[in-house]
Amino acid sequence: MALMKLTFWGAAGTVTGSMHLLESGGKRYLLDCGLYQGRRKDADLKNRNLPVRGASIDAVVLSHAHIDHSGSLPTLVKNGFAGPIFSTPASIDLSNWMLRDTAHIQEKDAEFLNKRMEKRMAAGIARREDANGVVVPLYTMADAERTLPLFRPVGYHQPFPLSDTLSYEAYDAGHILGSSCVVLHEASGGAPPLRLTYSGDVGRPNLPIIRDPEKMPPTDYLIMESTYGGRLHKQVEHVVNKLADVVNRTARRGGRIIVPAFAVGRTQQLVLLLHQLFNEKRIPNIPLFVDSPLALNVTQVHRDHPECFDAETNQYLTAGEDPFGFQRLQYIREAADSMKLNDLHGPFVVISASGMCEQGRILHHLRNNIEDPRNTVLITGFMAQDTLGRKLVEKWPEVRIFGEPMRVRAEIASLDELSGHADQSELLEWIKPMVGSLRKVFLVHGEPSQSETLAKLLHTHYGLEAVCPAPGQSFDLT
Repeated sequence: MALMKLTFWGAAGTVTGSMHLLESGGKRYLLDCGLYQGRRKDADLKNRNLPVRGASIDAVVLSHAHIDHSGSLPTLVKNGFAGPIFSTPASIDLSNWMLRDTAHIQEKDAEFLNKRMEKRMAAGIARREDANGVVVPLYTMADAERTLPLFRPVGYHQPFPLSDTLSYEAYDAGHILGSSCVVLHEASGGAPPLRLTYSGDVGRPNLPIIRDPEKMPPTDYLIMESTYGGRLHKQVEHVVNKLADVVNRTARRGGRIIVPAFAVGRTQQLVLLLHQLFNEKRIPNIPLFVDSPLALNVTQVHRDHPECFDAETNQYLTAGEDPFGFQRLQYIREAADSMKLNDLHGPFVVISASGMCEQGRILHHLRNNIEDPRNTVLITGFMAQDTLGRKLVEKWPEVRIFGEPMRVRAEIASLDELSGHADQSELLEWIKPMVGSLRKVFLVHGEPSQSETLAKLLHTHYGLEAVCPAPGQSFDLT
């Protein structure tokens, strides 16, 4: 007799758009409800047409605040969802800013594209058939505002009932502030209890600021991320030297270091590391700008949740220092101040969202700087397939920004050591405590080559059955 039914909709066979449907006791729950990121037209189509009706979902359990896990929540609400969204307090505080910011960007990007098309039409550059109507935001600020009151805080290690028979407990995933792995516990009648664990995104040991991923308890079934299932990272300890090299050689050219970075986690890590390098006089005394209203708000959320910090970061607080603010650092909120950076002579560093270069102010910085060989674009995290960030990593000679072709003359450098995702060896180590009880592993949140490689290793190393579900594929858990 099946006690649970799992259907995989998002992040199945791909990295972004996490969305897993769990049916238990006559109720329907979503584990995450994320935005798909990739080829623009495909992403827009998927994000506008969710595979589930909002009104059919009883509750959402959110693993963490990254937009590829949370960013479709306002669309779900637009489609009739009115139930609770459960997550850790830090994740809720982050989501408060991230969903508003995403809605604002949707509105502004639509406005920008519509105005540009009007100008091209007026100038006779664009054919009338090229203007396929007005660009409509995926969702608006009003949709985000209707979503935020639905959040309900559930702290780490506080078992919480979702129904009379189903409960869950959150463990620290060590991925970003407030990130969690979720253990669901189904007890029905006289049947043995059934345990299902959802990894969310598994972090890495020794990352700056946050604690390491926690050891997980035994479980029967596991939904596990596989972003780097076929790859190994370089050691985190090497990141400081590599970052210093990038800054120094770009500064010698008089160039700008343009850093697309996720506003949550990556920006704060970079600020902390640059702070250390400045203090040790290992890089020149050049200006550092964090050009993102979201990053500014998110940084304050970090300050508000020191309970999530590791010992090293807490030492700053003990010494009376702010790990996210120092003399050379300027946070930029207003768009007018952001545009002034175009006229500022280098060298300087500007960190801006979004991380995969798909929307937001980073697109304007790239458009203004990518054709200058003195500059460096520093990639600091995973870039999903078909995103602008991925094309830069793959060293495309020409890319389109706001639809316009641009020659890539700036240096493209990568800093993989700061990845917030566990690599192959770290995933194999993370799963060890669960191996003895596991009956099946479902690999998600990975490109097929990464997931399939990890599936083979799980079978070879531990004798586990690991499957890579396709979108829409369902499984009965007994």
